[in-house]
Amino acid sequence: MPRVVSIYLPGLATDRIRRADPSIPPEQAIAVIAKSGSKRWVAAADEAARKAGVRAGMPAAKAQAIFRDLMLLDADAAGDAAALERIALWALTVYSPIVAMDWIDGIVMDTEGADHLQGGEEPMLTRVANQFRAKGLTARVAVADTWGAAHACARAITRETVIVPRGETAKAVEKLPISLLRLPEKIVDDLRTLGFQSVGELANTARAPLALRFGPEIGRRLDQMFGRVSEPIDPIRHPEQVQVFRAFAEPIGAADTINKYVGCLVVQLVAELQKKGLGVRRTDLVVEKVDGTRQAIRAGTAKPARDVAWLTKLFRDRTEKIEPGFGIEKLTLVAIMSEPLEEEQKTSSLVDEDIPDITPLIDILGNRGQRVYRVAPVASDVPERSVARVAPAATEIEESWTHHWRRPVRLLDRPDPITAIALLPDHPPRSITWRGRRYDVKRADGPERVFGEWWKRDSEFDAVRDYFVIENEVGERYWIFRSGNGLDPETGSHKWFIHGIFA
Repeated sequence: MPRVVSIYLPGLATDRIRRADPSIPPEQAIAVIAKSGSKRWVAAADEAARKAGVRAGMPAAKAQAIFRDLMLLDADAAGDAAALERIALWALTVYSPIVAMDWIDGIVMDTEGADHLQGGEEPMLTRVANQFRAKGLTARVAVADTWGAAHACARAITRETVIVPRGETAKAVEKLPISLLRLPEKIVDDLRTLGFQSVGELANTARAPLALRFGPEIGRRLDQMFGRVSEPIDPIRHPEQVQVFRAFAEPIGAADTINKYVGCLVVQLVAELQKKGLGVRRTDLVVEKVDGTRQAIRAGTAKPARDVAWLTKLFRDRTEKIEPGFGIEKLTLVAIMSEPLEEEQKTSSLVDEDIPDITPLIDILGNRGQRVYRVAPVASDVPERSVARVAPAATEIEESWTHHWRRPVRLLDRPDPITAIALLPDHPPRSITWRGRRYDVKRADGPERVFGEWWKRDSEFDAVRDYFVIENEVGERYWIFRSGNGLDPETGSHKWFIHGIFA
């Protein structure tokens, strides 16, 4: 059963304004004003404005009277739509092969088979919400069995994420307002006049009288929400993305037949890429079935590629996941991410140059859901900031680690608190207690003083750490530090932490 994620962006209009002008203070309240003739009203308000009592639909003059320092800006529907399209195209490259815009204030995507790559649906939704917040966008994220249910739940919640368990759509939406059914506003107003308030009330009403008065739209939306009829997501596409497709007069379903036509599509795609001097980094195979549903398979490469045999192999290794159902009527192959790729001329040499290429291994591991990366040095004295993850096939980084003191083989994800008995300010501990176990220190070296990055963070202007290498009675060596110089409280808390383990 497919799973659908809806991402609702309630503050898109105001978030876009802040992203375009970073000089706007965070505490500054913003309202977007729409107008029609001489009438002007609030179309959107940010959190600061809402706390002051400004609401969407309120006359602009009243909003300004409520909050004198309110920043009023004209609505730009075209700009908001363009921003939403850019967000959807970005999500297409990051989250799922099937992503579309969901009305004017959100996006929707099919994440069938993608959640296990991120540890489950809860970590996946949390990651989505965190990434949108990091980009300065307020997001409400919901996952459900259908587009209609995910759309409604994302707009009904006040927290960042919600998960509707499989098969529990009816229970999740029965108390939601009918305005979340994606019905025309006129129909919603008429239904409220008749006394309908919730989705459950409408769903438990006889269908014939509603259809006689309002037409088939109410029944269609209810059936889509409860999964009685399919609602395929038509993926968004950028005009410059290279794509090829094959439609079938008679549906196909055999694995050999699917592999045959996938191979033909790869040949066509590579030919189109070659004309433009491009190599593909991420490719999506979209399978459209007779019943209107879609399934997608994504294959990525560490480097731009135009190797027909290799791209075909990457897809054929995964076509077994395709569930043809009653048959497949169309296959589409899309180059979601592509980069310039020049032809390389191979030169012969009397001396064989055995330079191993591990990118095929990287591709195989990456397409199995493994996170493949390299660790690169960063110019920072703070240990946890001195490394960074880079793409496995990225160009070599000239930066290198230059330390006069030895570093541990294993660095903990974050410093772990310990208790220590030590003579301040410069003496190493005589003993430490870590996770309830005491270790007597037999040998020690230090201190190595590490200063905070005061030029990046004002809070680290006086901060220091004193690191020691200690060895216990059985020869185990640890990397520990004291926060602060041991004298001035401004330099740190003077608490002790373990940060690494030596081999």
